[in-house]
Amino acid sequence: MGVFERFLSIWVALGITAGVFLGLVAPGVFRIIAGLEYAHVNLVVAAFIWIMIYPMMIQIDWSAVRGVGRRPRGLLLTLVVNWLIKPFTMAALGVIFFHHVFAPWVDPASASEYIAGMILLGVAPCTAMVFVWSQLVRGDANYTLVQVTVNDLIMVVAFAPIAAFLLDVTDIAVPWETLVLSTLLYVVIPLGAGMGTRHWLSRRPAGAIAGFVARLKPWSIVGLIATVVLLFGFQAGTIMAKPAVIAMIAVPLIVQSYGIFAVGFVAARLLRLPHDIAGPACLIGTSNFFELAVAVAISLFGLDSGAALATVVGVLVEVPVMLSLVAIVNRTRPRAVSHA
Repeated sequence: MGVFERFLSIWVALGITAGVFLGLVAPGVFRIIAGLEYAHVNLVVAAFIWIMIYPMMIQIDWSAVRGVGRRPRGLLLTLVVNWLIKPFTMAALGVIFFHHVFAPWVDPASASEYIAGMILLGVAPCTAMVFVWSQLVRGDANYTLVQVTVNDLIMVVAFAPIAAFLLDVTDIAVPWETLVLSTLLYVVIPLGAGMGTRHWLSRRPAGAIAGFVARLKPWSIVGLIATVVLLFGFQAGTIMAKPAVIAMIAVPLIVQSYGIFAVGFVAARLLRLPHDIAGPACLIGTSNFFELAVAVAISLFGLDSGAALATVVGVLVEVPVMLSLVAIVNRTRPRAVSHA
């Protein structure tokens, strides 16, 4: 493990600090970068995420992908957690905290909007960052690709009905441009580039693929840190202006993340999944497709709404929480079950 990966938590902490500081001292620069978006997808952030996941895509072996169907339990676990557990527990936690625990400090209208934003996060399982978490726990890249692909396909048909049911609204306009563009930028294009690179390297001497990926790995971490700097830079003003509200929204989101992880972790042990499948399966349900959630929150409730703020808080807490979960998964490696 290289120096970047060994001290990743420190680099992320420095990235968060730098992002908030730069966002406060140079807000105009971040406003310009934030404006470089299409269909609520920031193109600069997308470029850094692409840098993150491109090395992982090179490692995908399509001959091995075809064999994923012979090991369906990890995929089944991911789908059950993402679509039958996570959205409903997120809604329940939102109600518990904002209609009861935090009720003395939050007015009912704002509380309802915060809950709505959390629900939208709960109904949007992650796409791009899953590849990062999978690599950090040395997950099976081929299996992770299949898990992400199937989730994306289900999201196309399930996102709107589940969100409508939990939000108790009848007309949710799914931002298809955001969904399609994100899938293209975060999965299709880097996957195509990775396949092309792997095919080219396969014609070279043995070890060419491994050597090339090893040289790219530091850039993958740089892409992650740059993404963190931008995300926190975009929201620096909000972080400083509403720290108490952000802290309150963060509590149920963090409880949800660790709770969903615990469900997946226990289930993976009961299903006797190998570590390289169990690790990503436990992490996929805890990460969110924040671009989609933010876009829907803005379209339904407005840019300055509590729902939009809640989805942004989801972005802010995700990386630190996910790194802690990655550490937990990696600490269980020696005791992981080694057979499917």
